[in-house]
Amino acid sequence: MYYLIKTTLEKCRQKDIFTAEEPFVAILSPDEWKRSRQQFGIEIEPETESSALSFTRAMVNYDSLTGSIAVPRMGADDHESGFINFGLNKKGVIFIDKGNLARHISEAVAETKQWRMPGLERFLYDFLEQIISPDRTRLNHVELMLEKMEDRILSGDSERVLSELNEVRGNLLEMDLHYSQLLDFGQELEENENEFFEEQNLRYFRMFIVRVERLKDMAANLRDYSIQLRDLIQTRVDVKQNRIMTLLTVITTIFTPLTLLTGWYGMNFRYMPELDYKWSYPVVILVSLVIAVSCLIYFKKKDWL
Repeated sequence: MYYLIKTTLEKCRQKDIFTAEEPFVAILSPDEWKRSRQQFGIEIEPETESSALSFTRAMVNYDSLTGSIAVPRMGADDHESGFINFGLNKKGVIFIDKGNLARHISEAVAETKQWRMPGLERFLYDFLEQIISPDRTRLNHVELMLEKMEDRILSGDSERVLSELNEVRGNLLEMDLHYSQLLDFGQELEENENEFFEEQNLRYFRMFIVRVERLKDMAANLRDYSIQLRDLIQTRVDVKQNRIMTLLTVITTIFTPLTLLTGWYGMNFRYMPELDYKWSYPVVILVSLVIAVSCLIYFKKKDWL
């Protein structure tokens, strides 16, 4: 697919992009790029999404700016993800995409944007803005999830929440990394080392950087919130264990004098006078009950029970 950046993003034929005065946008598959790369004069070596080096980045070359844009799938949200290689110079930008991400984003820009001052910089801003536009809603959704998890923790459902919380924290970490890469990407564009962009239009990249910084701050705050919830779970587990230990201590304390009593009269010495008393057995039972009840009353007053 080929476009010219006019007052809107207009579709055109391939031959039109080489003769038009307006900057162009070309979206090619890897196979299409192999067949037509000689016509564009930009050297792009497409990476694959499985590459260990695949992430959002921009690299300044002598006569071009090349790199990649990665949009990860974060969580169970039904949002579009993918991996795009790109190259640009003053004449336009080329996207190499084996999927449909670049095409869908460009179609969205063509349908929703109309420019009073069209240019390559404004298109790139709108293209990148389409990538991050769903993220504020997505982060708000994560915040609501964390609030519900907090309610479940306070209601005693800590064990099942912990696994869900770990998954959310992993997604937030991935989003934070994604925004860090976008910040570096935007700063590379704003630096304009090869002077491909008009000086007065660099403000678009600054606007993009500011938006990404806000999203990164939101993700960082939500990560802190998730850490607090994990600490809350641990606190409740500790409180539960302390209660169990307190109960066991109380039981042990109650039975310690009773154990002494039974051990004492379990010796069965021949000349123990209590063995011959008629009321020895009932008295021992009564003394044991008095000891147990006295301990319970004492522990209750101390608020240990």
